[in-house]
Amino acid sequence: MSGVIPSPNIWRHPGVYEMENRSVDPDGVLETSMRSIRSWDGATVLDIGCGSGFHLPRFAAAAACVIGVEPHPPLVQLARRRVAALDDEALRARIDVRAGTAQTLPVPSGTIDVVHARWAYFFGPGCEPGLAEVRRVLRRGGTAFVIDNDATRSTFGRWFQNWLPDYDPAAVEAFWARQGWTRHALDIRWDMPTRADFEAVVRIEFSAEHADRILASHPGTSVDYAVNLFSYQAPEGLWRRR
Repeated sequence: MSGVIPSPNIWRHPGVYEMENRSVDPDGVLETSMRSIRSWDGATVLDIGCGSGFHLPRFAAAAACVIGVEPHPPLVQLARRRVAALDDEALRARIDVRAGTAQTLPVPSGTIDVVHARWAYFFGPGCEPGLAEVRRVLRRGGTAFVIDNDATRSTFGRWFQNWLPDYDPAAVEAFWARQGWTRHALDIRWDMPTRADFEAVVRIEFSAEHADRILASHPGTSVDYAVNLFSYQAPEGLWRRR
């Protein structure tokens, strides 16, 4: 699809990324924090960049309707197969996976209560077209969540900053503030079942050189991980069509 930038981790290594999804935030810090801002019980939820659909059933357990949007055709198929394999027929009926991009969401205006995007597309300056789409699809008073790395703190944050020395976390945070979003600094962790799993995940997240350095200096199967949860609430006034 036009304007899509390939993801170096999940696009190339969906199986390893699945393991990473299972091992991120075992304490549920992200979900608890999002729910403290806006619950999705009985809501219509949009998951942008849903990948292989890992989070779709989790939202659908409480939401009235969950729409997953993903631009990469193999991941769209994986997400649809995940949904089709669910034992609960009612749960399956509440999930819809659509091919599309953040810049042109295949969703009508003013129909979404909660938007969720986790490590997908919304990385700061340059994502303005997607943010305009988020504002378009949100209902009055709806809430959007974007989750991204916090490179200013934690062991993982140090790895991330060393890998991308030109990344400016202060500029990214200032960008979100200008857009009217609120930053929530959270502390989570990776906790992999085995060292082999940990090594595999590190190797899809960093270059070979940086992964070698990380693994040589960091024993074990877990790491502390700082993230930013950015939230936005749509105005209570009438939304406008584009």
